[in-house]
Amino acid sequence: MAMTDTNTATVETGAPTGGVRTLLRLEGLVLFLGMTVLYAQWEGSWLVYVLLFLVPDLSFAAYLAGPRVGAIVYNAAHSYLAPVALMTLGFAAAAPLVLSIAMIWLAHIGIDRALGYGLKYSKGFGFTHLGRIGKARELA
Repeated sequence: MAMTDTNTATVETGAPTGGVRTLLRLEGLVLFLGMTVLYAQWEGSWLVYVLLFLVPDLSFAAYLAGPRVGAIVYNAAHSYLAPVALMTLGFAAAAPLVLSIAMIWLAHIGIDRALGYGLKYSKGFGFTHLGRIGKARELA
């Protein structure tokens, strides 16, 4: 499919398909690579990077309270809103640790998006803005 396909969303979830989905995943890869390279140039601690990289995934635990709560908490931890605000604050306050956390957080979101793990719908963990994943994909 070409990047200009107009039929780019599934009816059930509005998830993109074809070239649009590929473009969104490539954006995630570029975000991951960009933040990781920036972190390296920043000379941030790789121990801190490794320790914090998977912290946003602790939001999975919210699914214990059900898919609606799980999706809200997961999406809060995996949208660009908080880490970009944190990065802005880090620059404004000249706070190296805050900037490091923001870069690591954005790198995490980027790799998730590159791998197809998008923001979640309340229908269940496998229903994302990038399409179905896991068992939800198998059922499609």
